[in-house]
Amino acid sequence: MYKSLKNLTVSLLNAGHVQLDNHWNYSNVISPFSRLYYIDGGTAQVFHHKQVFQLKSGYLYLIPSFTLSAYKCEEMMSQYYLSFFEELGEEFSVYQHRAFKYEVKANEVDLKNFQRLLELNPNRSYKNDDPKVYDNYKMLMSFEKENEMLTPKAYVETKGIILTLLSRFILESEPTSIQDSSTYKKISDAVNYINQNLHTELTVELLAGLSHMNTDYFSRAFKHQTGIRPINYIQSKRIERAQLLLVTTPKSIPEIASECGLSNLSYFSRLFKKVTGSSPGEFRKKNLELIV
Repeated sequence: MYKSLKNLTVSLLNAGHVQLDNHWNYSNVISPFSRLYYIDGGTAQVFHHKQVFQLKSGYLYLIPSFTLSAYKCEEMMSQYYLSFFEELGEEFSVYQHRAFKYEVKANEVDLKNFQRLLELNPNRSYKNDDPKVYDNYKMLMSFEKENEMLTPKAYVETKGIILTLLSRFILESEPTSIQDSSTYKKISDAVNYINQNLHTELTVELLAGLSHMNTDYFSRAFKHQTGIRPINYIQSKRIERAQLLLVTTPKSIPEIASECGLSNLSYFSRLFKKVTGSSPGEFRKKNLELIV
C-alpha cells in the first residue's frame, strides 16, 4: 500500500467558507480537479457516481476529479470547501489506484484543518460559486502563481492539510491476491505506460507484449485489477486528457485530438460526445464562454 501512494502529490486550487442558497443549482458539472466539503450548517444535495448525497452538517464530502456531478440547494447551506489537483506519478490519478468513499462523519480535527487552511491561504476563495465562472482556463491557470507566493512553511503545511483531509476518504480494503504477485506490478506498469503514452498508438496486443503476458490473460488481469477492460481504460484516459487540455490550454481541437492519440477528428468527436454528452467544441464553450 505504501509503495502505491508514495508518489501522491496535491496542489491547492481554491479554499474558502461560504453560505449558499437556492442559486446553488448546477447540473452536468465535470472538472479536472477534486472537491472536498465540510458542511457546518443547512443542507443540500450532490449527485455523482449514480448516488444522491444529502449534504449534512458535521460531515465531509469528496467529489473526485473528472466526475460528472450536479448540485442542488433548496434553502441554505454553509460549507468550507477545498478544490485541488491530485496526481500519483506520471499523470496517474489516485482514484484509479485506491478505493474511496465519498461521505465521512467529520471530527474536530477536520474543522481545525479547514480553518487552518484558510488562515494559510486567505485569498483563495471563489468570487462566484457558478462552475462556469471558476472552472475555466483563466482560473485554472492562476493557481500555480498563487501557490508560488506562499512561504515554504505555508506551502508544505497546505499540502499536508490537503493530504490529511483526503486520507479520511480512503477505504482500508485489503489487497487482493493479485496485488501481492508479479502480475500486479505488470498491470501497474501497463497503466503507467498508458498514461505516459496517450499520444501514441496503444493496443492490447502492444501492452500485453510489454508485460510479457498472453493477450487474453493480460485483458483479464487488467480488468480484475482496475475494474475496466484495457481498451475502455485507454479511451477513458484519452477523453480525460482531452477535457483537461480543452479547459487549460488554447490548443485547437485537432491539436488536442492528435495529442490524445486520436488523430481521426471525426472518431475523436464521436467518442468525446459518447463519453461526455457534449462535442469537444460545446465542452470548451461551456467552460470558456465567460473568459474576457
